[in-house]
Amino acid sequence: MAALTTDQTTFYQQNGYLAPIEIFTEDEARSLYVNFQQLEKDYSEVLQGYGRNNSHQVLPLFDQIAHHPRILDVIESLIGPNILVAGTTLFIKEPEQRGFISWHQDALYNGLRPCNWTTAWLALTDVTTENGCMYMWPESHLDGQTSHVDTYGDDNLLTRGQTVMNVPEDEIVPIELRSGQLSVHHPWVVHGSGHNTSKKRRVGLAIQSYIGTEVEQILGKTFVQLARGRDDYNHHYLVQRASGVMVDKEVATWHDANRALRKVLYHDAEKLGKY
Repeated sequence: MAALTTDQTTFYQQNGYLAPIEIFTEDEARSLYVNFQQLEKDYSEVLQGYGRNNSHQVLPLFDQIAHHPRILDVIESLIGPNILVAGTTLFIKEPEQRGFISWHQDALYNGLRPCNWTTAWLALTDVTTENGCMYMWPESHLDGQTSHVDTYGDDNLLTRGQTVMNVPEDEIVPIELRSGQLSVHHPWVVHGSGHNTSKKRRVGLAIQSYIGTEVEQILGKTFVQLARGRDDYNHHYLVQRASGVMVDKEVATWHDANRALRKVLYHDAEKLGKY
């Protein structure tokens, strides 16, 4: 089943992103956030720094989001029926937090080729310009890879502080979302986000990324789950979906997946960053 209309897929192809996309009702989104808050209380040390990567492998809440059929219907409209979950990242900006994400392209350092994949970002709270929403540079994906500078900035939440310079501020578009809404963006679209200047949290789960089964990892190893369809290529290390909360065997695999991810993201880097 394809969830997006022809107009929506055309907009994505032309602009490199699409938002907002209705996924969960307000009541459903509220329930997700309440469950997330309980996880934070029960596993506060887990959901910090390194632990915010690939948490879908050990926490059923995030597994259920990453594999939700409404989201997968959207993804199928963009990359086809054979879909792998190649990773997730929990993004949290606390009230008045100085952390930001510089202008960058997802495809630069993650080693996934060809670029038949997309990043989905689900809002678990309302996301506004005040609390640090993403911004997109429309049509920037049409130029392919753009040069970046590794800044390793103190407040930059990216691994290397990788930054595209000279982004035209008059062309960027804010991606404001209600909790339960989704955005998707192309591997080469230039995007970033600012500080949270508000009194409210900004919380979202990024599925980084949904990839077609033909996509390979050229810089190392990626741990994936089959989300829909079939995988006739077997390019990656296949892991099972979370069977419970922090199951020992799955936790061990999760740590392996995060170590492999770190090696990919810092491939050929001059030094390691904070994330």
